[in-house]
Formats: sequence, C-alpha cells, structure tokens
Amino acid sequence: MSENLVKQLRIKTGVLKRCCKELIMYQKEGVQLQEKIKKMQDEGQDVYYIKKQDQLLQETNTVIPDCQKRFNKAHHDLKTLVEEEKSVEESEEYKAAVAGLKDTATSLTA
Repeated sequence: MSENLVKQLRIKTGVLKRCCKELIMYQKEGVQLQEKIKKMQDEGQDVYYIKKQDQLLQETNTVIPDCQKRFNKAHHDLKTLVEEEKSVEESEEYKAAVAGLKDTATSLTA
C-alpha cells in the first residue's frame, strides 16, 4: 500500500510543479505582451501589428484562468493526500510533496 502511496505522492507533486510553472509562465507572458503593446503604441507603430499583439494577449489571458483552476485542483489534491496519509511521512516523496505545497502556496487563489 505505501509503495502505491509514495508513487501517488510523486505523481501529484510533479503535476503541481508543472501546473505552477505553466501558470507563472502565462502570467509573465501576459505582462510582457502588455509592455510590448504599450511600447508599440508609444512608438506609433502600425495598428495592424499592435492588434496582432493584442490578440496574443487576449489568448494568453483566456488560458490563465484554466491554468489557475488546474493548479488549484492539483494543490488541493496533493494537500489532501499529504494530510490524510501520515504513514509515509518519513519518505523523500512525502517531504518533497510538503516542500512543493509550501513553495507553490503563493500562486494559490481562492
């Protein structure tokens, strides 16, 4: 049983880290696109190119809520598993899961 549990911890920790990286990447991309659009507007560049960048920004902004939802679910799933299964708390996977929860807590939203 505990071998299966350790495997679940490892998988859920990986999912959490991947979702967190993805969320942060999209958030950074959104900020970069906003800055690029502002710069293009300030420089008086062609409206067509500004609109293309704005479309990219809109696409990025539509992906962020889904990423946030998947991240929140992954965080909740791992936290639940960690809280319920104290039997393997000496394992490296358990410690990594707890560290992962702590490291990614700042990206969590209600």
